[in-house]
Amino acid sequence: MGQTLLCALVFASFAASTAALAQETRPLVKAQTLYLPIYSHMLYGNLGRSKNASSVLLSALVSIRNTDTKRPLRILSARYFDTHGKQLGERVPTPVVLPPLGTLELFVELNDASGGSGANFIIKWDAEQPINPPLVESLHANMDGGKAVIFMTQSVPVED
Repeated sequence: MGQTLLCALVFASFAASTAALAQETRPLVKAQTLYLPIYSHMLYGNLGRSKNASSVLLSALVSIRNTDTKRPLRILSARYFDTHGKQLGERVPTPVVLPPLGTLELFVELNDASGGSGANFIIKWDAEQPINPPLVESLHANMDGGKAVIFMTQSVPVED
C-alpha cells in the first residue's frame, strides 16, 4: 500500500472517530485527572527464531484542547510515566491557563524510547466553574524509510 493511500486511510479513520466523538455530549465538570496512553515504540511482525517481535520507534504529539467556547481551564500537571509505572518527568512544571478553544501541545521525540509501549501521561486540570471537559489526544507517528505509521490515542478520566 502506498504511503499516500495509507495517509488518506488514516485521515479518514481520524475524521470518522472525531465525528463520532463530536456527537457525544459530555457533562460539564470543574476538574479531572486524565489517563492518556502513549507508545514510545510499537511491536509488530512475527516472533521468528529470535522469539522477539520487530519494533518501530514513535513520536507522540499530545494535544490538550479546551473545548469550552466561553471559559478558560488550567492545566495543573502532565506527568509522564514508563511501562512499569515509574515517573519519567513532569511536562507542565507550572500551571498553564488555556483560553477558550485554546490548545496546549506536548511532544515526545521519536528518539525517546524511555517510556516503552506502555507509557502514559497523567494530566490534571481544573476550572473556576464547571465547563466542557477538554479533548486530550495523542498523535503517534513514524515516517522513516518510505513507510508511515500513524495512529491516535485518547484520554479517559480516572479517579485520583
